[in-house]
Amino acid sequence: MHTSKSSRHRKVSRSPMVAALAAGAVAVGGLIAAGTVWAGPAPAAKDVASAPARVAGQWQSTAVPVAKGDLTAVAALSDKQAWSVGYRLKSATELEALALHWDGTSWTQQSTLPKDTFPQALAVRSASDIWAVGATAAHWDGTSWTTRNLDRDPAGRLTPDAVVTTSDGKAWTAGRAVPQGIKNGVPAVQAWDGTAWRRQTLPDVGKGELTSLTAVAPDDIWAAGTSFATDSTAETALLLHWDGTSWTRVAAPAGATDEHRWLSGITALGADDIWAVGGSSSKGGDLPYAVHWDGKKWTDVKTPAVADGRLRAVGRAGDGVLWAAGGKGAVSVALRFDAQERRWEQAADPGVVVRGFTTVPSSADLWTVGIAKQGDLVPAVTRFTG
Repeated sequence: MHTSKSSRHRKVSRSPMVAALAAGAVAVGGLIAAGTVWAGPAPAAKDVASAPARVAGQWQSTAVPVAKGDLTAVAALSDKQAWSVGYRLKSATELEALALHWDGTSWTQQSTLPKDTFPQALAVRSASDIWAVGATAAHWDGTSWTTRNLDRDPAGRLTPDAVVTTSDGKAWTAGRAVPQGIKNGVPAVQAWDGTAWRRQTLPDVGKGELTSLTAVAPDDIWAAGTSFATDSTAETALLLHWDGTSWTRVAAPAGATDEHRWLSGITALGADDIWAVGGSSSKGGDLPYAVHWDGKKWTDVKTPAVADGRLRAVGRAGDGVLWAAGGKGAVSVALRFDAQERRWEQAADPGVVVRGFTTVPSSADLWTVGIAKQGDLVPAVTRFTG
């Protein structure tokens, strides 16, 4: 597995996962569980405990109907409608992609995704219009999942890490086209036009990847990610913009000569109010990193120096508070933006190895999903009550 700085912040690498399965081990959420013993089927929905009494200002664990596996993404329509995707470990050599649904009281398994989907990102337009992307793309129409194969990319196989929908009915996915290994990947974007996925022409930005998408409007879309390090340059933040006609690169703030920077999450609050988050590293460990777009340029915004506190996602809660979440290994972190002081502050620890994060429309609540810090590949969901 490639472990240079150009891939350390990535989510899951599918090629190592497939190789691990073939070797009798399972790679999930960036972890390897060699010779893992299957814990048997998950409990039936009626056996899954409902959410505990909620306490404002705290993260609380919520039961999920998966004994072993990984949850990789989460999205919500309301406090009574949320979805998460991930994997169940069926045996030491077999994974099952699945979707969970939150009904306001408990998480239950809604469905399984097509084989070899390996979902990494989720976009929910409605209860009957959901996209999940990973090794490929799959669409939920309210009854079943259908594989929608991605367009062929001459640069290599597309492995998406982000998906977003727009008001014109389109969906967009971004990631990297990989010809011969992660380190040789190049950023890639495709758009769903209602019939098929179509490859998009991007500016030549060299080797790198895109990890997140956000849409202000069908003709105002941003993609964020990383330009990989070279022998003479550090890893740098990558920002691309769609104006309805073409994709262009927009300059990100420059770091110090030996400082590596990357972006993993982005959200648009308006055309002139966009946030992107990720991590930075120089001689020490990874630290949180955040930049802001004011309609004219991107600027750095100071974050607390949380060791291994690299950020994965960012979003604004229903009460107007901006949040970011992430972490590395057993470290998890949540940051809250103080709009009056114009600074990020460390908030209560989500208490889970964060793989996915979402705000909840018309609510001050938040969700994180991933795996528990204790145990062997135990899927975990925590909920913050605002």
